[in-house]
This record gives sequence, C-alpha cells and structure tokens, in this order.
Amino acid sequence: MRILVAMSGGVDSSVVAARLLEEGHEVVGATLQLYDSRGAAKKGACCAGQDIRDARAVADRLGFPHYVIDAERRFQDSVIERFADAYAAGETPVPCVACNQGVKFTDLLGLAKEIGAEAMATGHYVRRVEGPQGAELHRPVDEARDQSWFLFATTRAQLDFLRFPLGDMPDKAAVRQEAERYGLVVAGKPDSQDLCFVSDGSYVDLVERMHPEMAGPGEIVDQSGHVVGAHEGVMRFTVGQSKRLGNAARLQGERQMVVGVEPGRKRVIIGPRAHAFVSALSVRDVNWLVDAPPEGLVCKVQMRAREEPRTARVLPTADGATVLLDAPAMPAPGQACVFYQGSRILGGGFIRRTEQPVTV
Repeated sequence: MRILVAMSGGVDSSVVAARLLEEGHEVVGATLQLYDSRGAAKKGACCAGQDIRDARAVADRLGFPHYVIDAERRFQDSVIERFADAYAAGETPVPCVACNQGVKFTDLLGLAKEIGAEAMATGHYVRRVEGPQGAELHRPVDEARDQSWFLFATTRAQLDFLRFPLGDMPDKAAVRQEAERYGLVVAGKPDSQDLCFVSDGSYVDLVERMHPEMAGPGEIVDQSGHVVGAHEGVMRFTVGQSKRLGNAARLQGERQMVVGVEPGRKRVIIGPRAHAFVSALSVRDVNWLVDAPPEGLVCKVQMRAREEPRTARVLPTADGATVLLDAPAMPAPGQACVFYQGSRILGGGFIRRTEQPVTV
C-alpha cells in the first residue's frame, strides 16, 4: 500500500522507509522543516539544514519521492511558545508530546491523507498491536529505547492510521546494521536530543527571552513563607529538585528540596523531602486509548520519562482524572502521567498543580 514515512533525517526513520520499500509498499517521504534552514541547527537537533538534506539523500538512494513541509511557524506556536508558557506558569513541560501532537501527527497525517496514503509510518520505538477492539499502543521490544510515554496523547483515530515498524527491533545496534545493509549515509549518525530547539544549550535563556518578566533573582522560602535564601532564576527549579538551593539546601539539620514554585512572585518553596511526596494527584487533558471505565481502574502509572511505573487507581472525572497512588511519589506539574496495563498504554494526561502533600 502507499505509506507516507515521516523522515527526520536520522537513522530510525530512514530504516523505516527502506524496510517498507523492501516489503513492496509504495513509499513517500516527508520531512517537517522546524527551523530556519539558513541557520545551521546545533548538534542534536532535527528537522533542519543537514537533516533535511540527509532525508532527501536517503530518498534519492532508495528511489522514492520526498517532500519538505515548512512547519516553522506551527512549531513555534504549538511547541516552543507552549514550552515557555508552561515554565512561566510553574510547570515542567514535555515538548516532545506537543511536537508529536502539534505538527507530526497533525500536519503530516493530513498530508498523508491528501496524497491518498493508506498509512503513515514513523521511526518511534513503540508497538502498534491489533487487539480485539482495534489498534493498541504498546511498549517496544527494546525497553531501553521506549518512547511510548511520549506518545500517550495519540488518539485512537490516529493510531488506526499510524505504523511503527521499529517497535519489534531488539536494539539500536540492529537498526544501525539495517541501515548499513541498505547502504544509507545516515547509518552512523548520532541520535537527536530531546530539547532540539534550544540552540544555546540553555532552556532557561529561551524562557527568559520569551517571558522577560520572569528573569532575575528571587526568594527561596520555607513552607511557612519565611525567606531562607535567594536564587538567580525561578525557571531553574522544579518540584523534587534539591540542587541550586545554596545554604537553604539544609535547614535545622534536615535536607530540603523544592516542593513548589510561584513564578509570578519569583519564589521557590522548599521543605523536607517528605513534604514533596503526594499520594493523590489530578491530571488534565486526558486521552483514553480504551473506553474510560466510570468506576476507575487499577493499573501502573508512569510520571516521568525515565522512572519505574507504580501501582495506582485512576478515577475518570468530568475534566480529566484523579490518580490515587499506592505509594506516595513526587510528581512535577506539567509532566505526563501515563496509564499502563502490562506493556499497553491505556491513556494519560498532564499533571495539574493541585497535589496534596502527605507524610511518608
């Protein structure tokens, strides 16, 4: 069938295109230009300059058409500005989720349907499994490369149309071997990094440029509001953090960590480690990949990209869901809380700033 392949210019999506072509499909490649191609993107970025040329070189080598879509304005609006706005609101955002849903799975999916493609394939490490009630989203075979947490917002309609050919690959080394077998110039190309749009290596500088009112020093206070220290920028702090607290890192012999951030007042709130834990949290913008059970469900939840899932009870609400944790944790507002049953994603949402402290 005709398949549009989302090509970032890296080894993963290039191997996807080559494999689908080898299987007999009609492949069309497409790359989103996310940055000004006149300015060389920094090492670790994607979808600009050399990456677009690499994607085109792969398409030319394998003999299929390749298109470039100018998505700079959309990327600025839906990813970069939302990222800065979230930090200015005291959250710790997940820009990769916004990128997938804001441009990759919207603009490219639209193009795929316009050209009569029957599916769109990406180089994400995740599995799409046909289940009794339709397509399911699962963790990949290579759990070290797992990207399922970043894809929780994929809708059921999108999942019906998407394909993830690398989900069954044993590891990244096997993918690079495939690239070498196909004779692809990108076989040894390094992986892109998460914050691909931070050109100078500092997301703080980016946020302060877009929200100059947030720049500058502020107070570190304890949970009673007493000033116990000073900081050089509120965007440098997130819930659960213990670095950059200076002399306030230990008060009355007890180690302190960030338990809250008030960006509008440029205040960082600290407390003993136990006070950063919560046993219940609220999530917004929930995307369900199963029918949301009115009575709730017991499952595993993952609240950071690289943390172990933990058991919880998820209760759907009118504006999201309430998550009751079996063991208290330190969730950061703005991060994703993704619901799993075994390897399968059931749904997920973004953590609100409404946590209730508990003592552990």
